[in-house]
Amino acid sequence: MTAISPNLQRPGPAVRFVGNGRICEAPVHFDCERIETIVFERAADVSTAIAREIADLIRSRGAEGRTCVLGLATGSTPTQVYGELVRMHREEGLSFANVVTFNLDEYWPMPPEALQSYRRFMDEHLFDHIDIDKGNTHVPDGAIAFEEIRGYCEAYEQAIADAGGIDLQLLGLGRTGHVGFNEPGSGVDSRTRLIHLDRVTLKDAASDFFGEENVPTRAITMGVGSILDARRVVLMAFGEGKAAVAARAIEGEVTETVAASFLQRHADAAVYLDAGAAASLSRSATPWAVGPVGWSEELVRKAVIWLAERVSKAILKLEAEDYNEHGLQELLAERGRVYDINLEVFRSVQRAITGWPGGKPAGRKRSGDIDRPQDDVFPKRILVFSPHPDDDVISMGGTLIRLVDQGHEVHVAYQTSGNIAVFDSEALRFADFVAHFNAMFGFGAAEAEAMERRVADVLRRKNPGEVDIPEVQQIKGLIRRIEATDAGRSCGVQDDRLHFLDLPFYETGRVTKKPLGEEDVSIITDLLRTVKPHQVYAAGDLSDPHGTHRTCLTAVLRSMVRVEDDEWARDCVLWLYRGAWQEWAIEQFDMAVPVSPGELKRKITAIFKHQSQKDKALFPGPDEREFWQRAEQRNRGTADRLNRLGFAEYEAVEAFVRWDGRPID
Repeated sequence: MTAISPNLQRPGPAVRFVGNGRICEAPVHFDCERIETIVFERAADVSTAIAREIADLIRSRGAEGRTCVLGLATGSTPTQVYGELVRMHREEGLSFANVVTFNLDEYWPMPPEALQSYRRFMDEHLFDHIDIDKGNTHVPDGAIAFEEIRGYCEAYEQAIADAGGIDLQLLGLGRTGHVGFNEPGSGVDSRTRLIHLDRVTLKDAASDFFGEENVPTRAITMGVGSILDARRVVLMAFGEGKAAVAARAIEGEVTETVAASFLQRHADAAVYLDAGAAASLSRSATPWAVGPVGWSEELVRKAVIWLAERVSKAILKLEAEDYNEHGLQELLAERGRVYDINLEVFRSVQRAITGWPGGKPAGRKRSGDIDRPQDDVFPKRILVFSPHPDDDVISMGGTLIRLVDQGHEVHVAYQTSGNIAVFDSEALRFADFVAHFNAMFGFGAAEAEAMERRVADVLRRKNPGEVDIPEVQQIKGLIRRIEATDAGRSCGVQDDRLHFLDLPFYETGRVTKKPLGEEDVSIITDLLRTVKPHQVYAAGDLSDPHGTHRTCLTAVLRSMVRVEDDEWARDCVLWLYRGAWQEWAIEQFDMAVPVSPGELKRKITAIFKHQSQKDKALFPGPDEREFWQRAEQRNRGTADRLNRLGFAEYEAVEAFVRWDGRPID
């Protein structure tokens, strides 16, 4: 019989609420959460808290004259943790001289110098910037010969034991619930081994490898048993895309289907989440079901919409029995008559629905019309920020068309070139076209042909994921720019109101980008002060798996803070849209714009203008639908949901949330 690790004890649940970066002094306990769960509003606060815990452990071990053994993870989730540790080393004197590290996993086969290598990842994000002895850093060897893997994995386990075992193991969370590369089916006793990757994992890794077909199908990973042997285990997850699986790991049964659920059996495990990743926990999804709550207007709206959908009734048809039978007795007791509660929520949603997103001009107002922000200014200057060259039409194309048609001065700013999302074959096709075009008309034919030959030669010899030469990056960026211009025209936006910012943070030629810098923020700030918009629209779609949306939104928010004292900015409203990766829920949105059948067709036509992303996008993410299908189905889904709740029947609806002034980074 396999020996059970002494760390595999069932702890009592302990949950701490965190808001505005501060942990409440008095823990709150929820029986439904089977692992200690700490929720911060922002991902950056999660990373800072974990980095501090690691730093404290390193210092305490150092003070005792002992080695600190860390188990480390890779991927986008822990990068801010590593960035904060590097900052502590540089600014606070945190030393890693007493630290030994063991990484969870590595693709196989994978040479250590490859762009996608986890050894290279760790060097670039942490090891090259601190005073750790590289000999004390261990990352599974993806270049090991197949016949040597079994012995290598056993030696990796022995090296961990020889180091005294792992003091703190850091984990990310995969969409299948995997930790490390422990895919569904990995048992509690599993150890370091070669594993075949799940199809979902392969799809999630596709962007790093410039196509799913280039992702190695196998990897070396520490096992679930290896992870649970650590004295302390910390799992972190960000974004609504991880919410469902996080809830299964924390509140669901322990199962091999969700490897992270085994942390419920560990004596000292904790899960750190941002608000998005915590969205499906009972405390977030149905807080009234797990304890007393303060009934704010927002929570009442959330509860009533939840109830209406639970019992399949329109909001105004809900009865006292519905409230009593579904755990909302306290709301009913506090607020009084059922119809008053129903009507309050119905009207709050109804007020958000408008066919005039830029406000209705005085001459078009009728008796009883609701006053909306800045209705006294018409027409308005509108500035729409689009992270990639197609996010504007995918996410808010119907609203964009309506703003133009209603006479507003609409500007669109494309924040990045989007050049890495163009297939090599597209770049080669356009280079070939230019060479033939110039030859046909005698415009520098020799130079064009030479350029075409160079591009063709480079692309034919290029390995998957290899960084493009500057000429190819420029060609790909030009393709996206021309497509965006065509899409903007189809929406009625004038060419001189299309702004291509090409923010520097993006221009690495790789999926991994540079940190957001001063130049990026200054470019956006300058545009804001040039246009002086009455309304700004920006992407709040933070489940973008590549992180570009989050970085672009951070740049916009920092710029909005910089201009907040400008006279024009005092009345400027910032609306956040979604649509490419997810949609705002009815209980969340502050403005909903109905899209007519004709506008929906125009929106889809505008999306079609982005031919390099049509049929098959280079980085589609986990959603297999084309972007136009996602947009159409999400917009129609919001309309159908509103209709079932008792509102008017619309063809489609685009939803927006008004920025409340809080940072996201």
